[in-house]
Formats: sequence, structure tokens, C-alpha cells
Amino acid sequence: MTCAKTGFIDRRTLIKTGLASAALTSSLSFTRRAHAADGMIRIGFVSPKTGPLAAFAESDEYILAGIAAAFKEGLTIDGSTYGVEVIVKDSQSNPNRAADVAAELILEDEVNLMVVSSTPETTNPVSDQCEINGVPCISTVAPWQPWFFTRGGEPETGFEYTYHFFWGLEDVISVFTEMWGQLATSKVVGGMFPNDGDGNAWGHPELGFPRPLAAQGYNLIDPGRYQNLSDDFSAQISAFKNDGADIVTGVMIPPDFTTFWTQSRQQGFTPKIASMGKAILFPVVVEQLGDAGHNLSSEVWWTPNHPFASSVTGQSAGQVATGYTEATGRQWTQPIGFAHALFEVAADALARSGDPTDYDKVRGALAETQLDTVVGRVDFSSGPVPNVSKTPLVGGQWRLGGDFKYDMVVTANGNASDVPTGGSMEAIS
Repeated sequence: MTCAKTGFIDRRTLIKTGLASAALTSSLSFTRRAHAADGMIRIGFVSPKTGPLAAFAESDEYILAGIAAAFKEGLTIDGSTYGVEVIVKDSQSNPNRAADVAAELILEDEVNLMVVSSTPETTNPVSDQCEINGVPCISTVAPWQPWFFTRGGEPETGFEYTYHFFWGLEDVISVFTEMWGQLATSKVVGGMFPNDGDGNAWGHPELGFPRPLAAQGYNLIDPGRYQNLSDDFSAQISAFKNDGADIVTGVMIPPDFTTFWTQSRQQGFTPKIASMGKAILFPVVVEQLGDAGHNLSSEVWWTPNHPFASSVTGQSAGQVATGYTEATGRQWTQPIGFAHALFEVAADALARSGDPTDYDKVRGALAETQLDTVVGRVDFSSGPVPNVSKTPLVGGQWRLGGDFKYDMVVTANGNASDVPTGGSMEAIS
């Protein structure tokens, strides 16, 4: 391969021998170029199209079709026009697979830029491969703490090649407690935290939920980490019932929440509030619960009513969501906006780089990003730590009725008052 060489040792050897440390990467500081001599910019895209996280990737094909149409005439950079090819890889909801396909995109496809979405199990291994090999990467749809700290990020220095936009645990805690405060409860909260990147971050005693909930007078019952794809949550349900929990929270994958919620109802556990991260973000998952999804609540990253527009197409959030429904016949889903925004940030950085074949120039352009996107402003200089830009977060409940079986009603917007609410919190009956 003409562009995989980095002087005395090629990048494939670096990965295979395990020598690609941050120190080694930093020593390869001379100009390195990705393969775009044929006039084609290659963007790698990794997401969980199959497996238990597949609901995150439900809108990928629609987004990719729109990006292909937007860039059909190519991307003009410093007077030269380049074609744009997006090479898609499925992580299969597996971190090891995510790392493997990222390596393929870097070493075999020689992508100029990587984009990746959907939970730390996908974003982190892909970002790590890019950081090791000096390939610019943009990630989203994972709270910034498990993306940054789990990867060994240092607030004083950050990373060189990997950049991330999304909200943080401080935001979801604020949103959840704003929703809970609208109802009279015992303030006893049952926590469902799996043994994965998200669960360990959300349940972390200092960085996660326990400390701020205690400061607000909540008693968090944490039965300990469980393995994803468990089939029996009786122990957790029993602990919550015994301690009088009438709020349940956590960050479960969709199939596990379906199992947990079904068993909870069978065992007579019906809390007033169930605010669950990750699991019930998507209408396709809530619909599987039948009528038992009514008034379940979750964080809301993006809706058709968010007051933002695409920097690529000019479409409003509402137009992007409507286009998805018209094209697929399915209800809008939150990842639509963030999948689209990945390519907005990518196109902006590539255009400002002056040379999309030069990894370091693309990295430099990424670091200077200040772009208004369909999910809000992305500004990697804004923090709260290097390489991270936060996006707004609100909260809402699923309600039966509307054009589809369920409608998402925003019930808490204290962190983002420009996103309109549609109602107040209601207790689960």
C-alpha cells in the first residue's frame, strides 16, 4: 500500500506487534498522507448495525443516502474537487469487532478520516485505534466521561487525533432529577448498571450517579454490576422492592431492559418512575413492550423540535426527521440527528484542512471546529475537557397515542430551554 508506510515501520506492523504506543506515535511527526491521490476522499464509518445495539444504527442507511446525495458533486478543498466515499463497517455490537474493523479501515482502506457512533463499546475501541495510528476520528453518542476517562484521557492534555461531541453524565443526572422532582416519591432509587463502559461510568461512586444523587437527598440502591444479556433480574427486583424504591434508573441495553421490565411487572414491582438510559431511546424498542411502555422516561438528545439546522443541507431538525419517516415509513429516532452531524463535522474539517490527504492537517482543522449543526453547536475548544464538545440534553416520557403507537413528550428542559416541552411528568400506572 502506498500510504501505509511511516518511515521505518508500517502501521500494520505497529498494530500486530503492539508497538503503537502514544510515545511511538508522537515520534512519527513528519507529514503522513492518506490515499487520496485518485481524487477520492475516504471516510470510514463504524456503527452497530447488528447485535443488541442495532437500534442505534436504525437510521444509518437513510443518513448515508442523504450524505451521498449532498456530496454527489464532490467536496472542493483549496481549489481541488474530491469525490467522497463512505466505507461502512458493522461493529456487530462487539468492542473487539469494532477495533478489528477500525484497523481494516485504517490499514486496508486507508481512510482519510474516521467517524464512529453509538455507546462506548463502539466509540472507544475505534477511537483508540485511530489515536494509536494517528488517524483523525470524530465520535458521538456516548457520554463524554466513559469516552474520555475510560480511554486514559488526561484533562491537562487530552488526545491528539480523536474528538467527541455529546453530553455528559452531569447532564443526564440533572435531566433525570428534574423529571423526578415533578412527582412525589420516596426518593429511593433502584440502579441498574451493567458491567460495561456505560454501566461502570454511570455507577461510579465519584464520577457517576451515586454522589450527586446523595447530595440531592436520594438513596441509590445499587445491587452491583450484572452481565449484559442476562435472563434473570429477580435479585435486583427483590432488592428494590425490599428497600421501597419507587424510582428505577440505569443504562441498560434494549433486550435487557425488556427482560427486566417484563419480570418486574410479573413480580409485582411497578415504580412510579422508570428513567432508563440507552434502552428505551428508540420507539421500536418501546413498542415491543406493548402498553407497558406508557410513561417510561429517558434522556432525549434530539427531536424534530430541536431549533437547529444542518450545515450541509440546510434542513431543519424537523425536516430531517420528516424526511426519514417519508423515506422509511418509520417513526423518527434520536440517532438520526447525530449520525447526520458526524458527517457535517467531517465535511467541515476536511474543507478547512487545505489537504484532506494529510492526517495532521485534518487533525488540526478538527481541533479548530466551531460549527452549528443539526444537533447544536460543535466546538472542540469549549470543553469540559480537551477534544470534547457538549451538546444539549432534555428529558421526556413515552406516551401511548399519536401517529405511531408511542409519542415522545419532552417533560424537562432545564438544561436546554430553547427545546420546547410538550407536557409534565406523569407517574407510571
